[in-house]
Amino acid sequence: RIVFDADSSKLPQSGRDALLDISRKMSDRDTLRLQLLAYAGTADTSASAARRLSLSRALAVRSFLIENGVRSTRIDVRALGNKSTDAISERVEITVIER
Repeated sequence: RIVFDADSSKLPQSGRDALLDISRKMSDRDTLRLQLLAYAGTADTSASAARRLSLSRALAVRSFLIENGVRSTRIDVRALGNKSTDAISERVEITVIER
């Protein structure tokens, strides 16, 4: 999980180490894929604005992973906007899938 500052799509420094670790693990195992589920905003945020911000966050995470050796074809992105039931809505969830 990468937690972002409110109203920001800039990848936080705190998330970079975790993403570097993921990219190293991905290089060792060709059967792994990543799913990025991005969230943004609250129930008060318009759906379109929340979706745009969540997409920007997912793409920031995706770009960082690609720059660090993960092939783009191994990353799926879903921008879910403000459809979060979690207490922290400003985030990108990363799920590792074995294929």
